[in-house]
Parts: sequence; structure tokens; C-alpha cells
Amino acid sequence: MAKTFNITADCKPSLHYMVDISGRLGQIKKMIDAGQYFTINRARQYGKTTTLRALAKYLEQDYIVVSLDFQLMSHRDFEEEGAFVRAFSEAVLRKAGGGKIMPAGIRTELQTLIGNGQEAALARLFEIISSWCRMSDKPIVLIIDEVDSASNNQVFLDFLSQLRGYYIDRDVTPAFQSVILAGVYDIKNIKRKIRSDDDHKNNSPWNMREGNEENESLLSFDDCPRDHKELAPYDIAAKFRVDMSFSRKDIAGMLEEYEQDYHTGMNIADMAGLLYDYTSGYPYLVSWLCKCIDEEITGRTDFPKRESAWTKAGFLEAEKMLLSEKNTLFESLVNKLSDYPELKNVLYELLFTGKTIPYNPLNKYIETAEMFGFIKNENGSAVISNRIFETVLYNLFISEEYMDSKIYDAGLREKNQFVSGGHLNMREVLEKFAERFDYLYGDQNESFLEEAGRRYFMLFLKPIINGTGNCYVEPETRNRERMDLVVDYQGEQFVVEMKIWHGDAYHRRGEDQIAGYLEYYGLKKGYMISFNFNKKKEAGVKEIVVGDKVLVEAVV
Repeated sequence: MAKTFNITADCKPSLHYMVDISGRLGQIKKMIDAGQYFTINRARQYGKTTTLRALAKYLEQDYIVVSLDFQLMSHRDFEEEGAFVRAFSEAVLRKAGGGKIMPAGIRTELQTLIGNGQEAALARLFEIISSWCRMSDKPIVLIIDEVDSASNNQVFLDFLSQLRGYYIDRDVTPAFQSVILAGVYDIKNIKRKIRSDDDHKNNSPWNMREGNEENESLLSFDDCPRDHKELAPYDIAAKFRVDMSFSRKDIAGMLEEYEQDYHTGMNIADMAGLLYDYTSGYPYLVSWLCKCIDEEITGRTDFPKRESAWTKAGFLEAEKMLLSEKNTLFESLVNKLSDYPELKNVLYELLFTGKTIPYNPLNKYIETAEMFGFIKNENGSAVISNRIFETVLYNLFISEEYMDSKIYDAGLREKNQFVSGGHLNMREVLEKFAERFDYLYGDQNESFLEEAGRRYFMLFLKPIINGTGNCYVEPETRNRERMDLVVDYQGEQFVVEMKIWHGDAYHRRGEDQIAGYLEYYGLKKGYMISFNFNKKKEAGVKEIVVGDKVLVEAVV
């Protein structure tokens, strides 16, 4: 049976193309050997279940592993203590399997607990488990996957409290060697999850305040007093620092396995680089794109064979399909923005105006966004996790302005004039944008133009390339003064620098910068839009030669 790329449930080495996670398993085992209690909290579809199942097999020579999945327990199992104890005991017995790893006496006690409702208490359950840990020939490791899937009640918190108590006293009362809890929510945030959705929305722990002399909006955290008892079950969790994202090397290894089966002749290093550059190694996104290239792009009229599909052009087609799809990851992103409007406002400013958000893990807003996988820490700043998420956000924000944007309407009305023979004429795009922008907004003040100019070009461009091309912003150039937009259209790439005019010397440096960027992309021609607020400016479009590069510049 031929292997496939997998994007549902866990990956199985015999069925699916996978990255080699043995190094990660070794890192996790060191934490277990040290007897640590920790959580593996990552965003949805980040490979948690695949890692945990592989980990259980990896540990079986040295440990007895009790691997449970709270997703398999019903909502009623969490409604009251007795129901939970019986359901938990049944799950442990199933995993114990035929008496091979559990003494007969412990098995009998758990069965009695299940059948006797009066004794179905957490205290009795943990007494039995402690006895098992004392009698066992090997240390016992407890793994619970989807630990937050049914955590909206007090019974679950009581279970965590008991688990914590036994773990702390394990030097005098036998207990699990290590406890691993996996889910989206970090264990210390489960208390927050138990609150209703209305609490999340109406009691947001964020406020906006005015910051430096430039009046940049910054995030701050309201230091609300907390009840230490609320945090008691969570304060012993060790920090889980194992990187579960895929590196370029990881992706290349998976592609090498695929290449051994199909001999496409792909450039593995280049393809792994593309996949990483667009996804930052987010496992679901990497697998989705590979699966799309293999199963949907291959065989199309424009990509009749695998050899033609596993190319940059085939990759860009897969990316376009991903961005046009409605999936749980993207829906989750949008939902969180609805739950936390302040986050939406700040990301909007970050993406379109280049404002910097300092990364502060004590800021609950930053913590929540990072926990769901939407941002990461990059050199002390909070940035969008990957290019795919970034494009989703750009598309979302721009789509919300369609109805009220005259510049979008202008691009929509005139889009047919910019494409000929499948080729996008970017010079004509710049010429028409400069003309329309000056007509619609030329009388606005400098502050308005500086904040809105680059966003308006993206609004103008979107209907022109929609359905055929995509665009994204290079993160290292996103700031108040400069933003480089890369446009993919029908296999061609265009680099458009959008910059705020700050004098001739600065402008010449900008020309040199974009020339260097064109060299990186292997392009001879680039494009520049300069938002110039000098009343004596020379508006229009002209060509500038910088070394062996040609820059087409529009001054608006």
C-alpha cells in the first residue's frame, strides 16, 4: 500500500510520509527521566497526538506507559466525581490490557471501584494508583491527550489538584514517575477556559494605552489580583521547550522518502525551503501543501506529471488552493479575533502600518495569541507565526473593507486591462493606482496618507490578482518607513516596495535596498511606490536604473 501525506488524526509511519521525530522523543524522554510534570500545549493540528503515540512506544522498554485520551470520555463523565472516577478507572484498565502490566490485586480494586458507586471517589482512586506505583517493576508514566477537551467543570480541577498533590509527595507516597498533559490550552490557562464565552469577550484582560511620543498604540496587561488557590493545580508544571515545528531539514527528510518512491527529480532543498518559508514549519500546513501537490496538482492539465507538479509553480498553485479553503485552523484564527477585538486592532496596525508590538509573555493578550499558534517571539517582538497565517489575515482585513473602499472598486472595475496573455502588467497597475489614489485621496492630510497608503495599494491590487495570484509582505521590511510586497501571479513574481518619502538620501538608500532584494529573488525588474507628502513632488511613474536592475517607481 502506497504511503500518503496525512492531515487528519495521527500520522502512522507505515502509512504516511512523516518527518523524523526521534530527536524530539529523546528530548522529551530526558524530561521524563528527570521525573518532570509538564504540558505539551500547541495549537490545533500541530502534531501533538502523533508525538504522544510515538512517545508511548519509545518509552515502553523503560517505563509502563498509561496513555489516555480525554476526548474519548463523554461529557457526562465529567459532570460529577463518581462518574469521572469510574470512567477514568475503565480507561486505565483498558490500557492495562490483560493483566500484563497491572497486578491482579490492583485490577480487582479498580473493578470494585467501578462497580461500587459509594467508593467512586477521587481519593480512593489515587490510593489505588499509588499502590500500583509502589508494586510496579517499572516506573509508571501517565499521558493524557486532549486534556482540555472536557475541562469545563470543577471535577476536572479537583482531579488536577489530587494529581498535583500526589506528584509533590512522591518521595513519601508512590506516584507516577512523570505526568504529561497535552492540549491546546496550557495547564495554567485551563481555569480561564472554564469561564463562559461571554466572560472571555466582556472581561478581556487587555487595554490599549498611548505609548511613546509618536503616540503608537501599545499593549499593556491589567495586573488583576489572583486567588492563589486557583493557580494551585498548575504551579508545578515544568516548561516544555521542545520545538515541535518542522525545520527545513525535517521537511527535506520527508521529501527524500517520497522521492525514493516516485523519482520526480524535484530539487528537494529548494522545495523544503519553499515549504518552510511559507509555513515556518507548522506541521498541518506543511502536510496540507505536500498532499495537495501530490494528489490534486499532479494530473491537472497544467501539471500532467509529478515532475511538473513538484516545482515552484506547482507549490504556488497548492498555496493558492490552501488560502481559498475554509478549514478549522483558519476558522479558529477568525474566531479568536472576534473574541478579542483588541488583538484584531493591534494585528491590523502591525500588518498595514508596521507598528511594533513588544513580546511580553506576562501580557495575557500575547500569551493567548501565542498559545493558539498565531504569533511568535522574534527578536523580542510579537510577529505573525507564518506567511500563510499572515496572508489569511491580510485577506480577511481587506475583505472587510471591500464594501466601503472606493480604491477597491477602482481596481475591480479596471482589472481586465492589467492582464494580457496570462501576464500581469505591474507597471500599468502602478500607473493606474497612482492616478486613482491622487484623485480620491490627494487632498487628505499627511497623517492619513501615511497610515492608509500601503493598505490602499493592497486594496487596489486584490481584485486584480484575486483567484489567480497571491501577495505577501516580507516581514523584515515591515515597518513605518518601508514595506516590501511580493506578488505571485501565474508563476511570475513581482517585488513592490512601498515606502514613505523621507528625503533624497533616504530614497537612494531605499533604491539600493530593493535592488539587493531583487538579486535575492533573481529578478531584473522591481517596482516602487513612494508616498511623498512634499507639495513640490514630481508625481507620476518613471524608470530608474540601479546597477543591472531596473526600478519602476510611482510617486503619489
